[in-house]
Amino acid sequence: MQHEEPAKRLAEIQDAIARASRTARREPESVTLIAVSKTRTADEIRPLIAAGHRDFGENRVQEAEAKWPALQAETPGIRLHLVGSLQSNKAADALRLFNAIHSVDRPSLVDALAKAVAEHGRSPLLFVQVNIGEEPQKGGVAPADLPALLERARAAGLNIAGLMCLPPAGMEPAPFFALLAKLGRDAGLPMLSMGMSGDYETAVTIGATHVRVGTALFGERA
Repeated sequence: MQHEEPAKRLAEIQDAIARASRTARREPESVTLIAVSKTRTADEIRPLIAAGHRDFGENRVQEAEAKWPALQAETPGIRLHLVGSLQSNKAADALRLFNAIHSVDRPSLVDALAKAVAEHGRSPLLFVQVNIGEEPQKGGVAPADLPALLERARAAGLNIAGLMCLPPAGMEPAPFFALLAKLGRDAGLPMLSMGMSGDYETAVTIGATHVRVGTALFGERA
């Protein structure tokens, strides 16, 4: 019974994404659901893999290193997304582990990633994190500084695919999602990583291509 529960939640969230996509006249397949598995054990993750899910998100390089190689050996085709902040000295490790990095947010990290890409010849999908609410406690580049960071990334040979944001807690997220979508259009970036357990449907209607859902999939943390 326990294993049915995650699969049931997965199906419900996929249905909700499909409904939101149709509302926005989009194909549901244009949205990637990232199951945020940070702090979750392999035993908590396996039922979602068994249900066919393949995109998972982690916050920390060390935790992913400890957990995922064994799970990936069991099931080929799993795609890992780094959704937490990345220290520049971990850039090469992140490159080795992750298929996508959603938190490129400063010049020093751009430089470290460019060096790692040149050395390893492997380039994950990269998103620039925008501090969309301009909150001092949050990571991300200020919207005004985004063009300069994108220019630096391109000059360094990095292929930036899209933008990511975390709207301010306790505020209506739609205006912040709309602002990220506009910044993406202005920059010619097709992908938008936005929307979490409480607001992913809103994000999909505004153009999210990647939603990062943890609690709604795995249940509340113990």
